[in-house]
Amino acid sequence: MQTQELKDIIPQDFADNSRVWIYQSSRAFIEKEEKEINEQLYQFYMQWESHGAPVKGWAKLLFRQFIVVIADETTEMIGGCSTDSSVRVIKSIERQYDVNFFDRMMITFLVKNKAEMLPYSQVQYAIDRGYINKETLLFSNVSVAAKSDLFEKWLVPLNKSWLADRFNLNNTLQYNTI
Repeated sequence: MQTQELKDIIPQDFADNSRVWIYQSSRAFIEKEEKEINEQLYQFYMQWESHGAPVKGWAKLLFRQFIVVIADETTEMIGGCSTDSSVRVIKSIERQYDVNFFDRMMITFLVKNKAEMLPYSQVQYAIDRGYINKETLLFSNVSVAAKSDLFEKWLVPLNKSWLADRFNLNNTLQYNTI
């Protein structure tokens, strides 16, 4: 799934500045779980309210690993209670499927069109061994605050991400073959 596919999935009638929250699961979900989760998310956002008014919201599990929640605030601002209600849904899914959506030390890369997770502490090792490189796409969840960011800032090459200055990106070991 690349930017164009993402644009086809995300509702086009939401303003570019719609608020976005991304929750990264500690594991990928299987197809059956994905369907169940998407149904729960649909039920949530169809009833989502802020101060008694309906929220123009949307939520979906993407890449079988990320729950993306969007709220278009052009007609109704999201209050703290509304945000809390969305977090309660995430926490409920977390308990139901025994996953963690709040581990910020796991970093996810797009490798061969699949989301692959690495503990932050192992990123340099993966670079050194050539499993990932400076061109590998990173899911930069922390860089996304608005709908437009999903297309411009979510999937970025490692060397153009917030992680770029934290690792030696030119440190790939060359293995000699005998």
